[in-house]
Amino acid sequence: MITLEDIKKISISELRGKYPFVEGFFADQSLEIEQNEKLTFVQFLQKFDEEEAEDRAIDIDVMVNSLVEYVNQMLSFIGDDKENGVDSLTILPGTNKFGEAENFEELTIRKSEIICIVGPTGSGKSRLLADIEWVAQKDTPTSRSILINGEESDKKWRLTSGNKLVAQLSQNMNFVMDLTVQEFLELHAQSRLVENVEEVIQRIISSANNLAGEKFDLSTPVTSLSGGQSRALMIADTAILSKSPIVLIDEIENAGIDRKKALELLVGEEKIVLMATHDPILALMGDRRIVIKNGGINKVIDTSNEEREFLTELNEMDKIVQNLRYKLRKGEVITSLK
Repeated sequence: MITLEDIKKISISELRGKYPFVEGFFADQSLEIEQNEKLTFVQFLQKFDEEEAEDRAIDIDVMVNSLVEYVNQMLSFIGDDKENGVDSLTILPGTNKFGEAENFEELTIRKSEIICIVGPTGSGKSRLLADIEWVAQKDTPTSRSILINGEESDKKWRLTSGNKLVAQLSQNMNFVMDLTVQEFLELHAQSRLVENVEEVIQRIISSANNLAGEKFDLSTPVTSLSGGQSRALMIADTAILSKSPIVLIDEIENAGIDRKKALELLVGEEKIVLMATHDPILALMGDRRIVIKNGGINKVIDTSNEEREFLTELNEMDKIVQNLRYKLRKGEVITSLK
C-alpha cells in the first residue's frame, strides 16, 4: 500500500520506477511530467499558477488523494501488494465427514516449504484445497479455519481477482487458444503490468525447457505442446509471473517433467507448495506430509532423516526407469536395466 505521506516524499521519477502503471494516471489527467521527474508530485502541481490550475480544474489535495487511491487499487488488482504478502499459512482443525475432530492441533506452513498431501482417492484432498482457497473461517463442511500470517484473513483473498491465494497446476493441462508460446506469455506479462516483458519471457521459456523432456521455443503454438511441455510451461509461468503465494500441484508424477527441478523452481520463488501425490519420491521430497482420511486430516508427518535416506535409493531407481523410458521412445531394444 502507498500512503499520502509517501506521495509527498518521493520524486516522480521514483514513483514511475516503483509503480510503472502511474503513466496511465498521468495520461488520463493530461499531465506532462517529463521535464519534472526530480520533483515530488505535490511540487509539480504547485508549479501551476492560479489561473492555469483553475482552467485545468486542478485541486492539489483532490489530485494527490486520487493518485494514492489509483496506485492502491492497481496494486490490489494485479495482486502486487507486497506489504500484505503471505509469509505463512495456518490450518486450524475442524472435523472429518463423521463429525470427528481432526487429529492435529494446528499446522503452520511457511514460504519455500513443500507440504505433500497423501491419502486414497476421494479421501478429501480436494476439500482441503478448497478450504485454503476460500480462506475458510469455520464456514465450510469441514469447519476448518485458515489463518494468513497468523491472523484471520483479509476478505481480499476471497473477493478480488488480483489476490488469488492459490494457483493450481493439475495433471491435465490443455490449451485451446490459437496463440504461440510468445503471445501467450506476453499476454500474461502485460496483464501483470510487467515492465521488462522480454526479459521475463526469456526467463520463463528457459526455465520451462529446463523442466521439459522435449525442448520447445517461443514460436511453438501452445496447442501443439505435448502434455509434458504444457505442464513445464505452466509451472515456469506460475513460479515467475503468478502473484499467488500458494501453489497446489496435483499429481505430477506422470507429467513428463523433471519433478525435482519443478519443485526447486517454485520454492526458489518463495512459494508455499502443496502437492497432492501418490508418488513416494515426491512425498519424501516434502518437508512434511498431510495424511487425509475420511474427509479429514488424520495426521501430519515430518519427513525423517531415515526417510530421506530412502529417497536417495528411490532416486537411483527412478533414474533407471527414466532411462528405460528414453530407450523405449527411441525404439531401442532393452538389453539391461542400465
